[in-house]
Parts: sequence; C-alpha cells; structure tokens
Amino acid sequence: MKQSYDFTAGPIGRPLLLYTLPLLLANVLQSFYQLVDLLVVGRIVGETGLAAISSASTVCFLITSLGTGLTTGGMVRVAQQAGAKDTTGLEETAGTLFSASLVVSLLVAVAGALTAPCLLQLLSVPSEAMTDASAYLRVLCLGTPLSFGYLAHSAFRKGTGDAKVPLLCIAAAAAINLLLDLLLVGILALGTVGAAYATVASQGASLLLSLSLGRGQDGAVSRRPRFTLRRQPLAAIVKIGLPTALQMMVVNLSYCILAGMCNTFGVSVAAAAGIGLKVNTLVAMPCWSLGQAVTAMVGQNTGAGAMDRVRKITRTGLWCGLASTLILLLLVHRFSLPILQLFGSDSPEVLSAGVLYFQICCGVNSLFYTAMYLLDSFAIGLGHAKVALVNALLDSFLLRLPVCWCLAFPLALGYPGLWIGQAISPLLPALIGGWFFHHTVGSFPTPHG
Repeated sequence: MKQSYDFTAGPIGRPLLLYTLPLLLANVLQSFYQLVDLLVVGRIVGETGLAAISSASTVCFLITSLGTGLTTGGMVRVAQQAGAKDTTGLEETAGTLFSASLVVSLLVAVAGALTAPCLLQLLSVPSEAMTDASAYLRVLCLGTPLSFGYLAHSAFRKGTGDAKVPLLCIAAAAAINLLLDLLLVGILALGTVGAAYATVASQGASLLLSLSLGRGQDGAVSRRPRFTLRRQPLAAIVKIGLPTALQMMVVNLSYCILAGMCNTFGVSVAAAAGIGLKVNTLVAMPCWSLGQAVTAMVGQNTGAGAMDRVRKITRTGLWCGLASTLILLLLVHRFSLPILQLFGSDSPEVLSAGVLYFQICCGVNSLFYTAMYLLDSFAIGLGHAKVALVNALLDSFLLRLPVCWCLAFPLALGYPGLWIGQAISPLLPALIGGWFFHHTVGSFPTPHG
C-alpha cells in the first residue's frame, strides 16, 4: 500500500477506496479500544460501571470533538497546500497546528479535571454510578494533551494523503489498551478508573509511535516537530477548524444532554443507551472514514483548482457511503440481541431497551445521516465549514433535543420517545446538504476537452 497519495490526477474510485480503507480500519480500532472499556468493565464491574462509562463518555466525546475539529482545520489547510505543492507552507502549518493543539489541550485538561463532578451532575448521572464516572472522566481529561497531540500529527499525515501511519498507531493503541484493561480492571481490580488509565496510556503510546516513525514522504514532518505559531496558517486553521470544532461539539453536546434525559429513566436505560450509541458509532464508521477521505481529496483538488474532480469525488464517496451503511444496518437488525449480550448484561430491562434502540435508531435515518455527513465533508474540504456547523445546529438543537424532549416527557412516550427523536433529526440537514452540493457544483467551471 502506498504511504501517501496525490489525489489531483488520475482515477478517483480506486484511490478513494485505497485511502479510505486504512482510515476505516483506524476508526474501527479507535472505536474498538473505547468499546473494550465497556466490554471489560461491563463484565467485571457490572451495570453500574456500564452506566458510569456511558455517562462519562458523552463528556469525553465533547472534548475529543474540540481536538478533532481543530485538527481537521489543519488537515484541510495541509491538503490544499499539498495540492498546490507548497512545501514551505506545509512546514509552517505543521508547527502551528502542533502548537495550537498543545495550548488548547492543556487548557481543556485543567478545566475538565476541575469540573468533572459538576459536568456529570448536570447529566443527572445515577448516584450509584457517580463516583466511578467522576474518577473515569477526571483521568481522561488529564490525558487530553496526549490525545490532541496524536490528533494533530495524524491530521497532518492525512492531509498529505498518508493514511498508513495513523492506522499503525491506532492498531498499537488498541492492543495496548486491551492488555492494560485486562490488567488494571481485572487482575489489579482498579475498577472503572483502571479503564481510564488504560485509555490514556494507549493514547500516549500512539502519539510516541507516530512521532518515532519520523519524516513522511513529503519531507514536511520531522521526528521532532517545530512548535511555532504563524499568523497566516493559524488564521487558516481557525477559519476551518473553529466551525468544524463547534459543529462536532454541538453534536456531542446534544448527546450529552440526551444522555441526561436517558439517565432520568434509570441505570438500565442509561446502560442500553450507552451500548446503542457505541454500536451506532460502529455503523457510522465507513461513512466517517469516507468523509475524512472526501475532505482530504476535495481539499487537495481545491488547492490544485481541479473542481470537476471535486464533483466526482463527492458523488463517488456518497454512493459508497450509502451502500456500506445499508449493509451494516441489515447486520445489526439480524444480530441485535447477541450484540447486546456481548456487553455482559443479561438484564431484561437493558436488553429490551437496547433492542428497541436498534429498531428505531438503526434504520432509514442512518442513510440520511450518511448523506448529511458526506455532504458536510465536501463543504469542509471546499473551505465552507460554516455549512456543516449550521447543519449540526439544525440537527442537534433545533430538531433532536426538542423532539426528544417533547416525545419523552410532555407526550409521555418515555425513553422510546428519545429514540424516535434521534431517528428524525438527520432528515432535514441531509436535504439541505444535498441542496448546497448541487448549488455549489453548478457554479464550478465546466471542464473543456
């Protein structure tokens, strides 16, 4: 497999799939080592541990979305400069990206560690799970500089077309996390907080490995990246990264609030919601990976001025995403009960709520979500990250939360109303994304010859 790709010439379908495959494997492995925490803690600690990690993870997703959004801005900037063959700009962007990520991560680490119990109280975490959830969240917050550092290094490599190194790093992290989970949670009996220590250690290992692999093919990343802040690359990163970070934070904040609603129905529903969200995350993996590939490829071709290729890349990514999501949805519906039992819970309440979650939240709505995400990825790669932010606001706060609340409480549907609200939310944003795509590509110059 080539380590990096120039996406500005040649065929589209094969490079898209070859670039997406390691991204998909990396995303699956990253989700896997988060799932391992649930699997190990669920089997050793029990239902209380599941509820603790499910609640704390929603806050962790919020923090991770900040880092991912910021570094995505760097990835798009890098992709555009790679397409324009601007080596000097790549060096400046790399240093600025690493420095900005470090500063932001240190602020987040301190603020998150100090406010962890308060954040969990806002989520109405069940009292029996509060101690474990607070300890788990505090440790993960303190490890934020390690996770942000890896995200920055990975974003640079993805922007230059290198998806192989991020895959190797995540594979190593997943293996380390599994071993440490078994050691700390199981053998040493540290409980839920042991899973947090394992996660932070594995994140640190992935960062060290990424740095140790040295200089990429483009020559822009050294073993010891220069930490510097330059005004122009910083402004470009913020222009794309800030709306992207806000977009992801808005989505994850809505899930935090939704988790709070789930928690009001007790530990069983909270545990089922946590498992359901994890499985839904796995279903979305091909979509997310294709979205990352589309963003990088659109960025490179935008930098090179190859706008007709931008159109073709987006359409190819969209059809591939819809097909892969449909296949995974069929598998989830076929094996819903065994999937739930895999997490070590035989509670009839958890199984009943979990099966209902899959029936409602893993259906046609997931196809609309796939379309929304890939069209947003097109907008971000083009430099219009605000479009994705507007769609996130519409999806999360104007649709998901109000509909979930109304169905669950005033209309007294209970927690099934929460599942229905989640299913409805991506429909309108997907249609808006489609309109933006067709409106935008219609303004591209027509290729000659």
